[in-house]
Amino acid sequence: MAPNLRVLLVGNGGREHAIAWRLLQSPLVEHIYVVPGNGGTANLEKVTNVDSMKQEDFPTLVKFATENGVNLVVPGPEAPLVAGIVDYFNQHATIRCFGPSEAAARMEGSKTFSKDFMKRHGIPTAAYENFSDYEQAKKYLDSISHNVVIKASGLAAGKGVIIPQTKQEAQDALKDIMLDKEFGAAGDEVVIEEFLEGDELSILTFSDGTTTKSLPPAQDHKRIGDGDTGPNTGGMGTYAPTRIAPPNVIDAVHKAILQPTIDGMRAEGFTFKGVLFTGLMMTKAGAKVLEYNVRFGDPETQSLLALMESDLAEVMVACAEGRLKDVDLKVSDKSAVTVVVAAGGYPDSYAKGTTMTLDPVPEDVVLFHAGTLFANNTLKTSGGRVIASTATAATLEEAIAKAYKGVECIHFEGMQFRKDIAGRALKK
Repeated sequence: MAPNLRVLLVGNGGREHAIAWRLLQSPLVEHIYVVPGNGGTANLEKVTNVDSMKQEDFPTLVKFATENGVNLVVPGPEAPLVAGIVDYFNQHATIRCFGPSEAAARMEGSKTFSKDFMKRHGIPTAAYENFSDYEQAKKYLDSISHNVVIKASGLAAGKGVIIPQTKQEAQDALKDIMLDKEFGAAGDEVVIEEFLEGDELSILTFSDGTTTKSLPPAQDHKRIGDGDTGPNTGGMGTYAPTRIAPPNVIDAVHKAILQPTIDGMRAEGFTFKGVLFTGLMMTKAGAKVLEYNVRFGDPETQSLLALMESDLAEVMVACAEGRLKDVDLKVSDKSAVTVVVAAGGYPDSYAKGTTMTLDPVPEDVVLFHAGTLFANNTLKTSGGRVIASTATAATLEEAIAKAYKGVECIHFEGMQFRKDIAGRALKK
């Protein structure tokens, strides 16, 4: 493959900074345009932030890509994928896209759709019911005795899942989502499902629609506080590989869940190309699917791309062109840990525009920017999850220590982070 890839990367989070960082290690990549990018991508060589365009403005993106010789489009976040960015590029330009069609993106865009898909294809998941009528949902809750999880069916930026502790909390959550519209239109329909007990893990799987190749299993820490306390967030840190699933278990997950998912989508006429994120609960009865995402997870991506040794650009093009079987997916046998540093107050209201300074980081540590902005030679905060420290090392214990050394290099007023990322793995 000739070294002439000009990439349009859509997004502005830590995931996109990590993707750009890994793509730049490929001899195939000539230049990357990031729409809109952040303070981290702004300082990468061979990268141009294009913050004058909106990531949902598909006609302008196609025009820009065509005028700038782009030959690979990589949509990072879920919203443009669910809105059909890949279909739009396929219809209006002959530019390869690494990502699923609008039809395939329903696997994340609608939890009711994905749950019904799993039922049709015999993919293990929690027992569930879908509701678009509040009174019926309320009545169903009153009729059951097991603990539940309540999910807004639509996109809610990773926050539309509530795990009530009591029947009253469940009824309150239902009212918040369906009547008070806490998550907007995402809560027009809800999924009420059985609460599964066990350890959670995430697997990111590359696919060209037929072949599947997965990165090691990672574990996210969703809650804001140490010891998994406080409200859910977009993710406060990850580590990989997890210790809760030995290789034989992961092989079984591939055979029973991941490959049947990709095969099922192809059989139903919406072939999946890109990366499928599968959230799993390892229960006493085996692995069960919690949810699908149709893109790289954040902050799982930061840890996993730090471990990936294969050429990411080569893998992405192979997925887009339907020849993933010809490419090896090589991964380091090291451990990786990512600690997210958030703005004070997150996930509730938080300050933006706080000035930041960064010290040089130790070896094998990378700082991936998320909610940052680089303006007038000054780095400032611009989001809730601001920046993350990712470290790799021969052992998990060393990777944890290094990641926290990286956190010590980050300075801004009000910063908060969990002190126990990957700690639960050391207790097992």
